[in-house]
Amino acid sequence: MRNIQFLIFFSTVITIYSLVCWYIYSKGLQVFPSGTQSRIYFKFIFFFLAASYIVARFLERIWLSVFSDILTWIGSFWLAAFFYFLMAALVIDILRLANFIVPFFPEVFKTQGFRLWLFKGVVGLVLVLLLTGFINSLLPRIKQLDITINKKVEGLDHVKIAFVSDIHLGTIIGPRRTNNIVNRIIALNPDLILLGGDVVDEDLAPVIRNNLGDSLMKLKAPLGVVGITGNHEYIGGAEKAVKYLEAHGIKMLRDSSILIDDKFYIVGREDRDKPRFSGRNRKEIEQLLTGIDKTKPLILLDHQPFELDIKESLGIDLTLSGHTHHGQMWPLNYLTNAIYEVSWGYKKKGNTHVYVSSGVGGWGPPVRIGNRPEIVLINLHFAN
Repeated sequence: MRNIQFLIFFSTVITIYSLVCWYIYSKGLQVFPSGTQSRIYFKFIFFFLAASYIVARFLERIWLSVFSDILTWIGSFWLAAFFYFLMAALVIDILRLANFIVPFFPEVFKTQGFRLWLFKGVVGLVLVLLLTGFINSLLPRIKQLDITINKKVEGLDHVKIAFVSDIHLGTIIGPRRTNNIVNRIIALNPDLILLGGDVVDEDLAPVIRNNLGDSLMKLKAPLGVVGITGNHEYIGGAEKAVKYLEAHGIKMLRDSSILIDDKFYIVGREDRDKPRFSGRNRKEIEQLLTGIDKTKPLILLDHQPFELDIKESLGIDLTLSGHTHHGQMWPLNYLTNAIYEVSWGYKKKGNTHVYVSSGVGGWGPPVRIGNRPEIVLINLHFAN
């Protein structure tokens, strides 16, 4: 049944992607007259780019190599370009429709020369967006947060927590970027390191081949390194991913909790997509709190930032999530703002503190536009 559901989902995605590609392709084709060499080049380049990401992900499963790496990089940048080419095509068609209803375009806009100029302008603008977005993705900021929980903790008045979500280790987030992320976390000298899911980017093979676990082994903190699963762990196979992460020094909480130094609890939820990929349900938050001493501070790790009202009603003191990437590429942040009560940043609901990270890595395009990747340093104070 799950294989059938996956096949239906995959077929639907490919069909929609193909139709949108054809829409963009048909608009670009109008620029180049029939029978010209440039029209042939355009056709070849477009179909190569459109197929690159799909072919790369398939090759990663059967023949992981330098060639599959190159295709993955090309295809990943193409996904960002594809998105902005679609936006440009839609804007141009809306203006053309408006001009059809109430003509306002000057005659020069109807010439072949203007079409070529417009094509070059759109391509140039998209290339600039990709370059600036790529540079931005390489420069995670340190986001500092001061939070006070209104509970007393004997012998402890504060704890320094480094929280990181959505690293997406794999081909794109390879050894260099992984080392950079790890070194920046270590430089903060945190008491505790928390990983909010999507540590790996679906397929574990590139992580193993690039030995990214060696970098993870460098993550050390007096109170430990604790993580949870995200949807991408489940897409690629949660059991293998969890086994790998635990073998490299990360304590993975799977619908379970841990009492840190007899002072406060970390409660870790399985990802919301667990039922879809494994056929097994995750526990409700209330079940996770059974047997826990609620007079102690409760920190909940939940990859996807849903059910904030439930978390507040159950007395969670601090809930940490990721998943949204805050849209990753503008204007998708408007969509995530509509879906999630908190798409990115801090909010307090009653006595519950909520923080949703934009993530330190990224899925698909190695591009961030309109937001910054981040490592969150939380100075958590207790009411002593």
